[in-house]
Amino acid sequence: QVQLVESGGGLVRTGASLRLSCAASGGTFTDYVMGWFRQAPGKEREFVGQVERSGDDTWYPSSVEGRCTISRDNAKKLVCLHMDNLIPADTAVYYCPASKRGFSSGPSTPRDFFSWGPGTQVTVSS
Repeated sequence: QVQLVESGGGLVRTGASLRLSCAASGGTFTDYVMGWFRQAPGKEREFVGQVERSGDDTWYPSSVEGRCTISRDNAKKLVCLHMDNLIPADTAVYYCPASKRGFSSGPSTPRDFFSWGPGTQVTVSS
């Protein structure tokens, strides 16, 4: 079973960019579609995007499309989420779970994923 640990969060100002990383251990990394979710206080977990097994295809919801880029390095077992033009509404804990289902060019729910790490906090000040 894969274990995932997110890092790279912090306190930034509106308009800043941030790069989050997710390191995997255990399991066969290329078996998994990798996703990014976020959860703000008092809100449900929100899908941010996903990358298919080879890294050649990604999908993002309209809420973040154009501001987020997901990439993966299978040799290093690493997934990254780069976010530009951050706004206070991006403040949340960010997670990068894994999925064994086929890649979908469409929204996903937390139930499609497993192996949730501790997350990394992103706080955007106005």
